[in-house]
Amino acid sequence: MKFRCERDTLITALTKAGRAVTTKAGPVAGLSGVLLELSGDSLAVTGSDVDLTIAARVTVSGSENGTALVGARLLTDVVRSLDLGAVEVEFDEQVLRVCAGRSEFALRTMPPGDFPRIPLLGEATVTVDGPALVSGLRQVVPAASHDESRPVLTGALLMSHGGGLRVVATDSYRLAQRDLRSVEMDVGAKGVLVPSRALEEVARLVADDTRVGVQLDERTVLFEVDDTRLSARLINGDFPSYEGLIPTDHPNRLVTDRSVLLDAIRRVRLLAPAQRSMRVRMQSGSLTLSATAQDVGEATEEVSASYDGEELLIAFNAEYLHDGVEVLESDEILLLTADSLKPALLQSPDNDDFLYVLMPLRVT
Repeated sequence: MKFRCERDTLITALTKAGRAVTTKAGPVAGLSGVLLELSGDSLAVTGSDVDLTIAARVTVSGSENGTALVGARLLTDVVRSLDLGAVEVEFDEQVLRVCAGRSEFALRTMPPGDFPRIPLLGEATVTVDGPALVSGLRQVVPAASHDESRPVLTGALLMSHGGGLRVVATDSYRLAQRDLRSVEMDVGAKGVLVPSRALEEVARLVADDTRVGVQLDERTVLFEVDDTRLSARLINGDFPSYEGLIPTDHPNRLVTDRSVLLDAIRRVRLLAPAQRSMRVRMQSGSLTLSATAQDVGEATEEVSASYDGEELLIAFNAEYLHDGVEVLESDEILLLTADSLKPALLQSPDNDDFLYVLMPLRVT
């Protein structure tokens, strides 16, 4: 294998593929590497941890076809360290040589057979509006759980709804739901559970006005964005029946400026480290945020708001409250509550395409 290309072109491909490479030690050594496959002037760079596979294809000036498997982190660091300009790569007798200017590296490789052959599905069967899809993913995916002991909560449910696509995720402490009316995708009657990590990577890949190709089978989903293909194993299991978690009885209604509230949360949150609660007091004309860190201090900030309901003191996980307000795509935010022990609902005052349900904490 022998080819020549610009340094930044190669870095882009290595970075994309490298995000799928496993960072954990395991029985399959090849999963720590990226697979380079050259055919003519087309170079495919693939990384995988079996559950997630990313293959980025770039155009190079190739002279000898071939395949090489090399440590992902080392190769990326080497290429990134080179000066701007052309890079020459040659693979021969288990050594990958990387040359640029006066720099030359000889990197030991692994047998290409050590890289698992994970089938990337055929061509995408449907294309969808990329920015619209990413808008929904960025709102919903952060609500997915990171607890591997409950795998069905580590993904997002994609299901057909109202002629479009509904995306839902929950970690049992909060729930996010977004209806994408302009995104049509056949995900079957029950929908599919896609790992949140895969959806985060899809969101990274999509640029303005990009169409995203999608293909599904019983076990796998494929996303195709320009010259990059991402394949992920679907999560096997039943997503919780989430509809009953969305409150319908919320007599207390508060409306305030989203950016002003978000800034206030960020400041008060400094005294509410990880997992500590932030207290929210709602009364006529205002909302007051407060937090206390034992042996450190306390913070309080008042925000002007329109409030219709009984005076209420409720507490939330500070991080989860911040996340819900941050992802709303509206100038104002609507906070609906019933009492200090029942779930609260965050959404735009103008539409209910996006809902964020937040479980309260006990007020202390």
